[in-house]
Amino acid sequence: MSTEAAFCDGGCTCRFVRYRMATKPLFVHCCHCRWCQRESGASFALNAMIEADRVQLLQGEIEVVDTPSNSGKGQKVSRCPRCRIAVWSNYAGGGDAIRFVRVGTLDSPDLLPPDVHIFTASKQPWVVLPPDTPATAEYYKASELWPKESLERRAALRARRQ
Repeated sequence: MSTEAAFCDGGCTCRFVRYRMATKPLFVHCCHCRWCQRESGASFALNAMIEADRVQLLQGEIEVVDTPSNSGKGQKVSRCPRCRIAVWSNYAGGGDAIRFVRVGTLDSPDLLPPDVHIFTASKQPWVVLPPDTPATAEYYKASELWPKESLERRAALRARRQ
């Protein structure tokens, strides 16, 4: 991956960790599950799913912390070892190939509004969802919501993993 290619840069609060997303993500989830609420300390988590090889660590190092997840398969949360901010996660389903970049750690988080609101059955009742963004009570089928380009990228990633 070229260091000149850049969609958006991001990093932790203390700026020890800096990273670059080379392209737009596959899809952006706004997750309202209780696990994400607990982990983020907020009403939801906003994650940009992207191929790991499209995220370049520019500066610093990350510390990977294994944490439980609702699926029971766990997740690996990558954090700054100094300020402890989570910059991305890897879930068991995508393994090390897919990163869930914390949109709030981007220098320009407004570039990535959610493509879907998920697990809305457990959203906080005072959170009002926009009517023009898909929302599901639990999870969804990527084939029904993802753009064609993202589905093709996911297929290519799966082909490489086999």
